[in-house]
Order: sequence, then C-alpha cells, then structure tokens
Amino acid sequence: MNIAIVGLGSIGTTLVRKFAQGGIPGAKLCAVVVRNRDKAWAVLKDIGVDVPLLELSQLAEVADLVVECAPAEMLPEIARPVLGAGKKIMVLSCGALLDHPELIDLAEQTGGQIIIPTGALIGLDAVSAAAEGKIDSVRMITRKPIEGLLGAPYLNENGIDIEGITEPMRVFQGTARQAAKGFPANLNVAVALSLAGIGPDKTVLEIWADPTARRNTHKIVVESDAASFEMSIENIPSENPKTGRITALSVIAAIRKLTAPLRVGT
Repeated sequence: MNIAIVGLGSIGTTLVRKFAQGGIPGAKLCAVVVRNRDKAWAVLKDIGVDVPLLELSQLAEVADLVVECAPAEMLPEIARPVLGAGKKIMVLSCGALLDHPELIDLAEQTGGQIIIPTGALIGLDAVSAAAEGKIDSVRMITRKPIEGLLGAPYLNENGIDIEGITEPMRVFQGTARQAAKGFPANLNVAVALSLAGIGPDKTVLEIWADPTARRNTHKIVVESDAASFEMSIENIPSENPKTGRITALSVIAAIRKLTAPLRVGT
C-alpha cells in the first residue's frame, strides 16, 4: 500500500520517522505534500527519508491512501481529488467533515473511503457497537492545559481570557458540532466520538481550561440499551500542545490494521 502524507507538523513528522525506522509491513511512504517545501526538505533530510514532494493534484496518481495532517480548512482541497479517484483518505481534521458532508457523498459515489482513526480517544469500538442498538446519551468532558486552548475561535469571539486564570474554568458547554466550529484545532476527538455514536447534534460536550493540568484529559459517559460505560484517558501533549502524542500512534495503528493479516478490534 502506497501512503502519502499531507502536512509535516507534529503528527506528519512522527509518521515519516516511523517509515524511516522500518515502517509498517505492507505499507510504503511514496510522497509528501507541504506548503513550505524548504522546511520540508530540511525535515526529511534530518530524518533520512528520500521521498518526492508533490502537489495535491498528483496524490491520487501515486497513493492508495492519503493521510491528512493539515489545517482543517484544507480538507476539501485535499480530499476531493483523492476520493474522486476512488482512493482512501485518513482524516485527522474530522471536524471539517461536518461542514463538508458532500465529501462523504463523493466517497460513496466513487467507491473511495474516508477513515477516521481513533486518535486521542479510548473506546470508539464500544461506542460503535452500542450504536448498532440504541444509544440514549453521550457526554464528554475535556480538560486541557491553557496552552492547548489558546487561540481557539470560540474564546476569541466570546471574549474569554484564560491566560491569567489560576483555577479550572469551564469555557464551553454545547454540542460536538458547536465545539468543532469553536475549537477546530482541539476537538476533532469530539467529532469522531459523535460520528461513532449518536451524531454531532446529540453528543454533549464540556471543555475546561485547567492551569494545573499537564495532560489533555477526556472523560466519556455513554448510556445505551446494550451497556452503560465510562471511559477516561489522559494524553501527553506532543510538540504541538493542541495534540496528544497518542494521535500519531493511532494513525500508525490504523494503517497497520489495513495491511495486517490479523486485525484486532472493530
């Protein structure tokens, strides 16, 4: 399977390093797409990887799977040519899918596929299974260090200043759809949860800015006719404080599932 990566931020760079260290059986890194080519060449040279830097329009020709590690606003531009060619795309900016449902329609028309990795959450398999029955409610509470929320549009638009707080502060309460708009770089996990379960308008979310926190914490409570369960995870932030280290590892695990002779989990 030929893999192309769009974006060389924290997650994209981790993926490239994985391929440099021996990669994933059955998968080969075939291309990278970035906006800053000079910076990308330096990163690839430092890692010791020699792959071509291509344009978005070229990806469908060379890749079986494209991994999107780019800003959310770029998702339609990245996904359309890939899905239009009937290929697969692994989407990390899944919040953008709520504004572009036509991408799902395109995948259905062409036989392409949009894959959302588990990312920074735990238990999406259980939520997906419960959704085959009847889920009554899904509630998620997220706590993040201050630096992990700075610059979020919702905070700026509502005049919420968190830089000087000394105690945990709830900065948002609403639906996963609202969170995706207000925190596009922070809450893709909530969208993934909602798509696995009862949808972005019924999944309820609280976001707390916590000056005492050192990890991104997510607690999920699900009530369904098959099971009631709670899950919590504390993710260590990556070089990008808005993203946990486990997100990149989740992408690697998802790619491994696509090529492995034994697949564990839904």
